Amino acid sequence: MLAIVAPGQGAQTPGFLSPWLEDAALAQQLAALSEVSEIDLAHYGTAADAETIRDTAIAQPLLVAAALLTGRALLGDDVSAVGAFAGHSVGELAAMALAGTISDDDALVLVRERGRAMAEASALRPTSMTAVLAGNPEEVLAAIDAAGLTAANNNGTGQIVAAGTVEQLAAFAENPPRRARLVPLSVAGAFHTIHMEPAVAHLTEVASAVATHAPLVPLLSNADGAVVGTGEEALARMVKQVANPVRWDLCMATLAGLGVTGLLELAPAGTLAKIAQRNLKGVELFTLNTPDQLEEARTFAASHAAAAPQPNQE
Repeated sequence: MLAIVAPGQGAQTPGFLSPWLEDAALAQQLAALSEVSEIDLAHYGTAADAETIRDTAIAQPLLVAAALLTGRALLGDDVSAVGAFAGHSVGELAAMALAGTISDDDALVLVRERGRAMAEASALRPTSMTAVLAGNPEEVLAAIDAAGLTAANNNGTGQIVAAGTVEQLAAFAENPPRRARLVPLSVAGAFHTIHMEPAVAHLTEVASAVATHAPLVPLLSNADGAVVGTGEEALARMVKQVANPVRWDLCMATLAGLGVTGLLELAPAGTLAKIAQRNLKGVELFTLNTPDQLEEARTFAASHAAAAPQPNQE
């Protein structure tokens, strides 16, 4: 079974869209997405530096647009070979669109407003996130809680992300969990925590105008890894996700239960494939980062396309 996944904020790197935009048709598609997002995606995906694309209001539309651009280049409009879609954090919007739950344009409207609202919420108080690598998971979670932080991302074996105020994170760094390594993340706020509650209210209003459809193939939710039954449910979960933890560990558990044999990560690819390497033993992985990989990616997808489950299957 083939799973296609879209990465979240932090996966972006300077110039990652450059090879894709050498194709005039893809450049035209991105220009159309730029109009909806109201930012110059081509510029930010090719010429902007790392600090510029760290900005939440830029990074989020850029990542969703990149996943849609590369996903459509790979699949076109036929997703019948895909056994499941999932996206990490903001990547869930791209997964929703590719699964047919919302339109590409609505995905860009939602991510535009999501990014702006989260950036505004982040500006209210200095907050951030730190990856906690290795260590005993129970001890790591206990230490995060003791520091007043939130386990904002649980990415499975060896990686939990703590989020909160910069003061809380500094105190946490001075007394880290045993045998754990701390890596501050290049993000501008404590995403998926109560610090993002102001963004939820705005996004709820924006989402009320979005038309939804039943997923064409199974679509996984960050909230608990569940296969989402309806478009309305997917949209409601996406809105709440902004201020609630991402349980990517449970998404991977669901993929394993569905019988995934191959996982393909859309551009900018690598982050989720590395996590899958640790957590989905025996599953073949493909990272799609350049257009010259498309034929190989299609072959990979076809080789894992058999016995794709239907959306209503568990």
